[in-house]
Amino acid sequence: MAKRKLPVKAYKNLNFLTGSNARPIRILAEYSEPYYRFKENDIHSTIVFFGSARIKPKEVAKKNIFIAAEAYEKKPTPANEHKLSEARLQLRLSKYYEDAVELAGLITNWAKIPNSSKQKLYICSGGGPGIMEAANKGAHEVGGKSIGINISLPHEQEPNPYISEEFLFDFHYFFMRKYWLVYLSQALVVFPGGFGTLDEMMEVLTLIQTKKIDRPLPIIIFGQDYWKEIIDLEAMARWGTIAEKDLELFHFVNSAQEGFKLITKLLPKL
Repeated sequence: MAKRKLPVKAYKNLNFLTGSNARPIRILAEYSEPYYRFKENDIHSTIVFFGSARIKPKEVAKKNIFIAAEAYEKKPTPANEHKLSEARLQLRLSKYYEDAVELAGLITNWAKIPNSSKQKLYICSGGGPGIMEAANKGAHEVGGKSIGINISLPHEQEPNPYISEEFLFDFHYFFMRKYWLVYLSQALVVFPGGFGTLDEMMEVLTLIQTKKIDRPLPIIIFGQDYWKEIIDLEAMARWGTIAEKDLELFHFVNSAQEGFKLITKLLPKL
């Protein structure tokens, strides 16, 4: 009788591993693999930057204004006027990109351990463009390492080029990605952003408010002009949907130097 061909082992069976029945295994993998990688690299503390993926560097924003203005001059249609308005707004927002670069650089320089390749803590971002890129870029520019916790999306989010190669992660599950963004964090810096940034900030505030996070975790909200227009947190206290003391869970700052001083003052002892 011919020797029977053995079936593919379950842990090598891609049809099984990528199917719905193996979802718990994939979730566990997105917990376990980062855990061991952080442990192997002796990383215990991060400062996480949240913010919009759409915010451009100042030089890119200036170039886009020039292109939009030229198009409007040649053809002054409502559509081209709208594009010019959008480009002007992007230039205004680009300030936050530059602020994030500066703040991440200040923190990384401060976190370096003399005569060592290690750092007291590491800048961590969601891995993509915009404010995420700015955070990793700031660390990179001062010769430090930083972490990027990327997510695969239908319109693929490419990891930015400033993440340290050994600290680049790519997640499928949003909730596992958010877990690793927060688990090692010693402070969060929330720059202007959209639904995703609001989701991340509000979830962390909820976890702190309900004591599910029971350690000091400063929340630094960057850009008071933007945030005061987008969401009125004080109104929630006035209406009684949050307690007055909940307003102490976060702090507003408006410059990289102000943010750096506050973060280093509020950080727990590392």
